[in-house]
Amino acid sequence: MSVLRCIDPGPLATLQDGGRVAWQRFGVSVAGAMDPIGLALANLLVGNPRDGAAIEVTLAGGVWEVEAESVRLAFAGANIAATIDGRLAASHRSHMLKRGQRLAIGPLAGAVRGYLAVAGGLALPAMLGSISTHLRSRLGGIDGGPLRAGQELPLVLDTVGGPDLAFDPSLLPTAPPRFRAILGPQDDMFTREGVETLFAADYTVTAEADRMGMRLAGPKLAHVGGYNIISDGIAPGSIQVPGAGLPIVLFADRQTTGGYPKIATVVSADLGFLARCRPGDTIRFEQTDLAGASRLRQALQDRLARLAASLSPARSVASLDSATLLAHNLVDGVTDGLDVP
Repeated sequence: MSVLRCIDPGPLATLQDGGRVAWQRFGVSVAGAMDPIGLALANLLVGNPRDGAAIEVTLAGGVWEVEAESVRLAFAGANIAATIDGRLAASHRSHMLKRGQRLAIGPLAGAVRGYLAVAGGLALPAMLGSISTHLRSRLGGIDGGPLRAGQELPLVLDTVGGPDLAFDPSLLPTAPPRFRAILGPQDDMFTREGVETLFAADYTVTAEADRMGMRLAGPKLAHVGGYNIISDGIAPGSIQVPGAGLPIVLFADRQTTGGYPKIATVVSADLGFLARCRPGDTIRFEQTDLAGASRLRQALQDRLARLAASLSPARSVASLDSATLLAHNLVDGVTDGLDVP
């Protein structure tokens, strides 16, 4: 059997895909990738469906060994310092590895999480239509838990062909300066000043941030007439405000229902970028409406389609000799350094 062996999972690695949709009404959390954009990019690079299962790593990517004739891997969602048997391996492109080779992924830069996808996918059974791991309920993945050293992930393909691929880097989506959100569904339970504060103030991501939610520090949001409601459904990106008045943005592993009012909801096109933020990062929100959210979602889907169309054979690191570098005219002038501001 062809497998990808986990030598070191890093601080936290789980199996995630597009999520366990259509079961929330039964109390089953959706789970799935925290950053659907990163998941889509990694999968596109290896020819998988955008929401196919991949390894979601946290803070650092660990070490993975190939036990197959050949495997094509790609990492996306964050910048990395990675090596294949000690040789540089760039992110946001695919790499073919052969039996016994190891991919080592160091600390992530620019995001908390990143995604390691395998061409052909993982040969694991779905639970309620998804491979995604929901840690609190121990559902999905392998035994419902995080990946551990020594575990083997069975692969669909034993061998791969064709060239490694890369995107046109100028087409990669970038985070917005402010995260767009739609008011409601319980914005009427907050004072007008409270609503204005949400969209005017700076907030800081606290250390209380995980796959379930992100607690923010900053100006408090004042309630009107209490802070308890009859529990109702929670959408991805809901900004819930308990009695303390500080917002909590809810993510993939959120509870299915909740009894605190939700002042606004981060739009789907921005939620993956928000999930990339680290404790200590400063964020701001900007109000939009449903029509604006739909336009943003469509624009993101169009960008991903253009990225997919831009895929082309990747240049190997070994081909970057001095003649190639000079041909790209990387230095076109000289300076004595004295007139540099």
